[in-house]
Amino acid sequence: MVNILLCCSGGMSTSILVKKMKAAAIEKGIETEIWAIQMQDIDKHKEKADIILLGPQIRYALGEIQAEVSTKPVFVIDIMDYGTMNGEKVLNIALDKLGDAKN
Repeated sequence: MVNILLCCSGGMSTSILVKKMKAAAIEKGIETEIWAIQMQDIDKHKEKADIILLGPQIRYALGEIQAEVSTKPVFVIDIMDYGTMNGEKVLNIALDKLGDAKN
């Protein structure tokens, strides 16, 4: 099971991306839990996540969040992938980054 947390300023558009990522995971046969939260709720969710993806609108918080969760990969979703809601590509990048973090 892969736990992927998406974090953004409001959580609305990110929830659409979550649905697309879940659909891509099902197609690939990958067991995941993917959910979206607002940035101010990260403390409540960071322990459960294997990786944290930030919406482009909160890229300014990358360093702060990386410092908070130093043992987990954190990255900003590419603005084009976010804008087009490319769930499959974002999922693939998250899985790649998780693989890199484990090596």
